[in-house]
Amino acid sequence: MRQVGPRRFPSDVAPTDAWYIDDVAFDDTDIGGGSARFPTTRVSAVLGAQSAEPEVRARSFGALVAAYWKPVYKHVRIRWKKSNEDAKDLTQAFFMRAMEKDFFDAYDKEKGRFRTFLRTCLDRFLSNEDKAEKRLKRGGGGAFLTLDFEGAEAEIESTPPRGDPEQSFDREWVRSLFGLAIEALRADCAARGKEVHFRLFERYDLDDSGGGRPTYAALASEFGLKTTDVTNHLAFARREFRRVLLQTLWELTAGDEEFRREARLLLGAEPEQPA
Repeated sequence: MRQVGPRRFPSDVAPTDAWYIDDVAFDDTDIGGGSARFPTTRVSAVLGAQSAEPEVRARSFGALVAAYWKPVYKHVRIRWKKSNEDAKDLTQAFFMRAMEKDFFDAYDKEKGRFRTFLRTCLDRFLSNEDKAEKRLKRGGGGAFLTLDFEGAEAEIESTPPRGDPEQSFDREWVRSLFGLAIEALRADCAARGKEVHFRLFERYDLDDSGGGRPTYAALASEFGLKTTDVTNHLAFARREFRRVLLQTLWELTAGDEEFRREARLLLGAEPEQPA
C-alpha cells in the first residue's frame, strides 16, 4: 500500500459555456469562474483507496462505491445478461472482493482512466463467475452495502442502454457522477438556506417530465419571486452545481491529467496554459 497525500486543485481550469446531462446541453453563459470556493487540497478517493491508513482507505472505498455501484450493477445486468437478483449479489460480491483483495492497489494512473481499470477488474471477476456464485452460496458474499437496486432497475427500464458495453458503462458513470453532484448540491443549498435556489434549478434544468421548460416569468409567478430573482437564483445554482460536479470529479480521479480529460468530457472545460 502506498502513502497518499493531498492533491492541489488546479487553478487554471477555465469556465465553460455549457454543461451536459444525458447529452442535453444547458446554457451557462452567465456563470462566473468554475473553481470558486474550491478547497485548495483534497485527497483523491482513487489514491486514498491505496492508502496504508485504514480510515483513509475505508472512506475512499466508500466514495468509490457511491460513484460506481450503479454502473457496475447495470453492466452486470446488460453486458453479462444476469437476472436482477444475481446482479445484486454479484455487485455486492465484486466490491467486497475488491476490498478484501485490494484490487485497486494495482491501478497505475499512467496507464489510463480509473473507470476503465475498474471495468476491467469487474469483467475479470465476472469471468470467474462460478467461483463467485459458489462463495455467495456459502454465505461469504452477504450484503454489506445499502444500495438502491430497485431505482437502478427502473432506470434500465426507462432508459434502455445503447451502444457497446464500454460506452454504456462510461455513460452510466457520467450519470452516476451527475447524480452525486445533484444530491450534494441539494444538501449544500439546504444547509445554506437556499432551498428555493435548488428548487428552481430542479424545475428549470433537471425536470424531464416532458412538459417543456417553464419560462422565467412562469417560475417567478410559481415561486412568488421577481423575474430578476429567478435569473440570479438560477445563475447561483448552476455555478454551484458546476463547482460541486468538478469537486466530485476531482475526488474520483488520480491525477491532474485524468481530471482534465474527464472535465473536458463532462463540461467542455479546457485548461488554460500556465502563464
